[in-house]
Amino acid sequence: MYNAVVNVTLKKSVLDPQGQTVLHALESLGFKDAKKVRVGKYFEVAIDAKDHKSAEDRIKAMCDQLLINPVIEEYTYDLKEAR
Repeated sequence: MYNAVVNVTLKKSVLDPQGQTVLHALESLGFKDAKKVRVGKYFEVAIDAKDHKSAEDRIKAMCDQLLINPVIEEYTYDLKEAR
């Protein structure tokens, strides 16, 4: 069993209106030191795989087929064997 943590963000070239809204809200609450906000997604996935390579292949397939929109998003993941 493996546990994956997947972080999804918009590509740098894509505007982030939700991030802008959060930034303006922070500023209105007095957090003037906040200068940039980008909003993303976070997933935790438990994968039943025979080895690390198989688990890695599966998490990549899950991301590419469902968890992200490859046109506007990119992702990173951390994969560890469950204890």
